Amino acid sequence: MNFTSFYIAFHDPIWVVLLSVALFFPVRQLIWVLYVRKKQKSQKMVSDEEKKNLKKRATFTSVLLCIVFSYIYVNQVFN
Repeated sequence: MNFTSFYIAFHDPIWVVLLSVALFFPVRQLIWVLYVRKKQKSQKMVSDEEKKNLKKRATFTSVLLCIVFSYIYVNQVFN
């Protein structure tokens, strides 16, 4: 098996996945904190159930952002 041809064929997707995974956790935490602070401005207390729902929203948003940003970054840097 020729690993060079395998690497050339899957070079970009490998880097997109690696960069997306590396960015996912800090981006999710940042977005979640921003969501909670925004909610705290309108309400004084944010319940644990609301925080859990905001964490789900932050997860979905960060997945989309990380994949799109990683794809654009890899295309700009490696091509």
